[in-house]
Order: sequence, then C-alpha cells, then structure tokens
Amino acid sequence: MNSTRSGRKFKRTLAALGTCLLAMPAMAQEAPAEISNGDTAWILMSTAMVILMTAPGLALFYGGLVNQRNVLSTLMHSFFAMCLISVQWVLWGYSFSFGSGIGGIFGGFDFLLFNGVGQEAHGSVPHLAFAAFQGAFAVITLALITGAVVERFTFKAYILFALLWTTLIYDPLCYWVWGGGWIGQLGALDFAGGTVVHISSGASALVACLVIGRRSAYPSRILPPHSVPLTVIGTSLLWFGWFGFNAGSALEAGGLAALAFVVTHTAAAMAGMTWAFMEWIFDGRPTVLGAATGVVAGLVAITPAAGFVTVPSSIVIGLVAGVLCYYGVYKLKPMLGYDDSLDVVGVHGLGGTWGAIATGIFATTSVNAAGADGLLYGNPAQLVPQIISIAAAWGLAGIGTLIILKVVGVIVPLRVKPEEESVGCDLTLHGETAYNYLAPGMSTSDQG
Repeated sequence: MNSTRSGRKFKRTLAALGTCLLAMPAMAQEAPAEISNGDTAWILMSTAMVILMTAPGLALFYGGLVNQRNVLSTLMHSFFAMCLISVQWVLWGYSFSFGSGIGGIFGGFDFLLFNGVGQEAHGSVPHLAFAAFQGAFAVITLALITGAVVERFTFKAYILFALLWTTLIYDPLCYWVWGGGWIGQLGALDFAGGTVVHISSGASALVACLVIGRRSAYPSRILPPHSVPLTVIGTSLLWFGWFGFNAGSALEAGGLAALAFVVTHTAAAMAGMTWAFMEWIFDGRPTVLGAATGVVAGLVAITPAAGFVTVPSSIVIGLVAGVLCYYGVYKLKPMLGYDDSLDVVGVHGLGGTWGAIATGIFATTSVNAAGADGLLYGNPAQLVPQIISIAAAWGLAGIGTLIILKVVGVIVPLRVKPEEESVGCDLTLHGETAYNYLAPGMSTSDQG
C-alpha cells in the first residue's frame, strides 16, 4: 500500500516538474523587462543635455543675433518654452504623442497627467526617464520657431500659439513618426527628429514670418547682431547638447549611441567648415557667425540619419547641408522676400528636409539592423516613405500654423505696435533692459 502511494506521489511530482519545464519558455517571455542602470544614467544625462540646448543654448544663440533692445524678449521665448511646454507635456502632451493610439493618427488619453508613467521599465530605462527625454524635444521644437519672428511678436500671442501649436502640430506629428502612427508604419526613418523637430519648426517659421509680416526696418535698416560672442557660446552649447539629442535617441548606452555621437560631430564639423569656405569664395572672407551657422545646419541635417548611416556618409551629409543652407539663407530668402529674422527656414527647414532625404540615400543595415537600407545600398524604395514623411510634416506644420495664427490673431494682437517695435520688446513687453551699465540716477563718477 505504501509503495503504491509512493509511486503515485512520484508520478505527480514528475508531472508537476514537467508542467513547470513546459511553462518556463512562456514565463520567460512574460517576464518584465529589466532596467539597465547604465542605460538609465545615459538617458537621464541626455535629457539634461537636450534641456541645456534650449536654455541657455538656443537662448544665447538667438539672443546674440538680435539687437540689444530685444535680447531679453528673445531669451524669454526659449526660457518660457521650457516652463510652459514641460507642464503641457505632463498634462496631456506625452499622452497625445505616445499613448496607445487611435487610428494611427492620435496618441490617445491613457497617459494624461502622466497616469501610468512611473518607475516601471520602458525598454531598458524607467518609463519616467523615457517620457522626460521626449518632453525635452517638444520644448526645443517650439522654441526654434521663435527665431523667425523675434523683435515683433507679442508675448501674449506667443503663449497662446505655443500651447496650440505643441498640442495640435507637434504632438500628432510625434505620434505619427515615433509613437506608432501611420508615418512610422509606412517605414519612414527619423532617428532623432528631422521631420518631427526640424521640418515642423522650419515650415511653421516660414508661415509665421509671412503672417506676422516683416520688421518695420527690413531689409534696409536692420541692425547687425549685437553680440556674436554670445551666439558662438550658444552654438557651442547646442553642439554639446546635440550629442544627447542624437546619441540619446539610441535609448541605450551602447554601440548605436556611439555611432550617433560620432556622425553627429563629423557632420557638424564638415558643415561649419563648408559654410566658412562658401563665404570665403563668394564674400572674400570667412566669418565666425557663418561657421557657427554652418555647424547648426550640419547638426540639423544629420539628426534624422544619426543612427542609420556610416561615418563617411555623415561627411557628405554635412557638406551638402553647408552648401544648401548657405544658399537658402543668402539666396532663397532675398529672392522670395520673407523676413525670417534668424534663418529658421534656411537652416532648419531646408537642413531637416535634406537630412530626411539623405537618410533614404545613405541608410544601411550594416550599422543598424533595426533600420533599412537606402538608395546607395540597393533599396531606392526607401526614398518613397522619406518623401511622404517630408510632405506630411511640411503640410501639417504649414497649414496648421496658418490656422493657429489666424485664431490667435482674433484673440490677441500678433505683433507689437510700431512704436513698441521701435523702442524694443525688452522694455515694452517685459519692462527690462539687458545691459544696465549705469543704474538710474548714477553718473560715471559714482561707479567708483
């Protein structure tokens, strides 16, 4: 009797063991993703670097280019974008961009107020880290547009425009490309924001400067940049932060991040050198401001391609960006007559468009198995989704910006009054001046 019971017990034990062994593959598949401390550290650092790109990076880059009566109002565009859009991102922006999705068009409402966004794994990093990293992109994209309309855009209009534009243009486009929407499903490649960030800001900048109109003194009496050193410092901070922008988009600390880091640096260096030589050839001398602008053009162009192309390809991408954006700034803008104050269209619009096309030409799975081969690697069909994504970004941003500005213009004035423009936006909009060399009532003898 005891032997019979023992036999039955042994059989049940074997059956249970067999069941566990059979279940192990399924259990392994269902196991939650593990958070990597190294990847998390890299994404948090990259997020801080992208935030630094907006302020002080972009703020100083733009601030140095305007006259000294509009320095603070220009800085305020970037600085306040960091406040306003960071809150918008938590309230609804992240959900609209990376939610579960509605018809490939709209992200949805599941992450409102960061509901469900916590310390759990999103890939190999905490969900909070991923969401914060993406939020920094939304901030700088909005800030980029302001360069086209500095020295004449009212601050009330800017606040309304910022909220509407980020909600109705940036968030849907981000979802289309990165959140699981139709552009991503189409197979378009955008590693770090050629369409989402640069084409959208460039297209919107073009419409904004056309709707708001030229500066009253344009083009005959526009003052030169009040501080090229500030702009060069801003460029250097942008260059540094762009490593987080592009290499951080690998979402891990590994070989792909290293590739994005190196091609970003190489393309920027090549474009800066190209722009300087273009000036030397056509204007007789290279300028510091030209080299700085060229560097930004190269950074813009390599952004969508950063995780998909080889280092030699990045040199070509940077070279073409330097030539193309130079002509956009010095030839196309005067020919068409629009007043894009700080050349957002010529650098970001054209640079981002070239970068998206270049991705379809130079992409290769030899450096990134998750991507696709481009034209030069036997897949000319990759240019089709790239061109569709470019058209979609230009169309959504351009038409959407036109509608938004018309609505905002009904609520508040879009541009300052002529007398306010003459005095400068620093005093008329913010009651401050950038450089108080003498305090009120003091003479030079009082300074000691």
